[in-house]
Amino acid sequence: MNPTISMIMFSSLATGTIITMTSYHWLLAWIGLEINTLSIIPIISTTHHPRSTEAATKYFLTQAAASALILFSSMVNAWETGTWDITQLSSMPSHVLLTAALAMKLGLVPMHFWLPEVLQGSTLMTALIITTWQKLAPMTLIYLTINSLSTTILLLMGLTSTIIAGWAGLNQTQTRKIMAYSSIAHLGWMIAISSIMVNLMVMNLMIYLIMTTALFQALMFSKSKTIQDTTTTWALSPVISTVTMTLLLSLGGLPPLTGFMPKWLILEELVSQNLIPTATVMALSALLSLFFYLRLTYTTTLTLSPNTTSTKFKWRLKLNQPTPLMLVTATISTLLLPLTPLMLL
Repeated sequence: MNPTISMIMFSSLATGTIITMTSYHWLLAWIGLEINTLSIIPIISTTHHPRSTEAATKYFLTQAAASALILFSSMVNAWETGTWDITQLSSMPSHVLLTAALAMKLGLVPMHFWLPEVLQGSTLMTALIITTWQKLAPMTLIYLTINSLSTTILLLMGLTSTIIAGWAGLNQTQTRKIMAYSSIAHLGWMIAISSIMVNLMVMNLMIYLIMTTALFQALMFSKSKTIQDTTTTWALSPVISTVTMTLLLSLGGLPPLTGFMPKWLILEELVSQNLIPTATVMALSALLSLFFYLRLTYTTTLTLSPNTTSTKFKWRLKLNQPTPLMLVTATISTLLLPLTPLMLL
C-alpha cells in the first residue's frame, strides 16, 4: 500500500475509535464506528488475494449490520425518551438491540462466526489490529451503557463464548484461527464480569490487549501461519521461542504469569456473588482453551523441524523487524502478577 494512503487509513482508523470513545451522543458514536469500519476495509484487502477480499466483504457486512442495529437502537430510545445521551438508555427494545449489535461487533457467541474467517483471510498485522484495536470502541459503549444492559443476557453470552471458543479452537491448525477463538474466549470472560464489576472488565481488557499484541509480534517475527510453522521458531531464535512459550501459558491463565490475574479475580468475584455454577463452568472452559495453547507451546519449544543442514540455527544476516514493542509487551504479559494489589486499588 502507498505510504500516504496507508497513513490516511491508519489515522482514520484511530480517529474513528477515538470519536466513539469520547462521545456521549449516539449519532457521534455511530459516526465514529462507521469511520472505523470504512478505514479498515482497505487495510484487510491490501494483499489483493481472493481470501483477503472475501475477508474484507465478510467484515464489512457484519460491521455494517451491527452499526445499523446500534443506530436503530438509539433511534428507538430517542423516540421513547427524547434523549440521545448514551448513558440514558432506558427503553427495553433498545437494550436488546444494543446487546445484539455489540455482541456482533465484538464477535461474541452466537455472532462469532465472522471473526475466525476474517482473521484467516488477512495478514498477521491486520489480524492483530482486528483482535486488539477494533475491540476498544464496542467495549467503551458497553462500559457507558452497562447499567442499562441485562445482567442475565451478558452472563449467558460470556458463558457460552468461553465454552464454544474453547471447543472450536481444539481442532484448529491455523495460528490466526486459534488466536480468533482465543479472542472470543477472553471477551467472554470480560462480558461475564462486566455487569457485576466493570473495573475488572477494564483491567482484563488491558491485560488481554497487551498479551495478544505480544503473541502476534512473536508470530510475525517467526512468520508462523500454521502450527507446523511454529516448529521452525527455535532455529530462528531460541529466545523468541522461549518468550512465545511463556506468552502462550500466560494467555492460558497459568500462575505465576500475568494471565492468571484476571481469571483469578473474575472467578473470585463470581463466587462472592454466589454464581458458583457459572464460575465452575467458566473455569472448566478455561481448560479447553489451555489445551490448544499447550499444543502450540509444545510445537514451538519442544519440537524441531526436520533440517537437512548441519547447523541448528538459521543465518540471520539482518534483523527481520524491530522488537522493542515485543520486549515491553512480553515483559508485562509475564511479570505483572505480583502487582495485583496495586491494580486493585
